[in-house]
Amino acid sequence: MICVVVVLVFDVLTQPAASFASALALTVLAAIAAVFVSAVAVAMARRAPWSRGAALVWQLVQLAIAVGAFQGATAQPAWGWAILAPTLVALVLLFTKSVMEALRRPDIE
Repeated sequence: MICVVVVLVFDVLTQPAASFASALALTVLAAIAAVFVSAVAVAMARRAPWSRGAALVWQLVQLAIAVGAFQGATAQPAWGWAILAPTLVALVLLFTKSVMEALRRPDIE
């Protein structure tokens, strides 16, 4: 996502946009998503219990994007597969026993 933000900032600064406000809004939304994904990655490294749910939400967002890439007049199946394959792997891994145990909340007595 950080790379996406860098590309979008470069495009906003160097390319004429049909709507500057829309281009800027898209860049800001991508930056927010990059902060979110980075926070989830740090939380996973620290084994924070909430990070598994946040990672699941992000994978579902990616799944929706991948499905959208297969549809419509401007369908891009290659991009769809490039997004779908790692998303499915991540979804499966999020539900493995080892990940669930590593991110389980400590028992409160």
